[in-house]
Amino acid sequence: MTPTTLARAAWPAFLMACVLELMVFAMVDPSDVQWLGHPLEISPSSVYSLGFFLFWLVCFAGNVLMMFLNCTTCPGAKRL
Repeated sequence: MTPTTLARAAWPAFLMACVLELMVFAMVDPSDVQWLGHPLEISPSSVYSLGFFLFWLVCFAGNVLMMFLNCTTCPGAKRL
């Protein structure tokens, strides 16, 4: 994948991660987040940051998969 292709996947993923961050943390207090039944021993701003990067990673993976599945110039790709 070229840097341009990665940027085409990363930018929409970034925007969707922003939306998800707003929606999730509007309803969830970061100090109430637990991992495997134990409270996290990190600051609320760290929970916000980790959540954002997790959302960004998931959205980015979805975009890359979509771009791969829509690739018509990839080896072995067939046109319908």
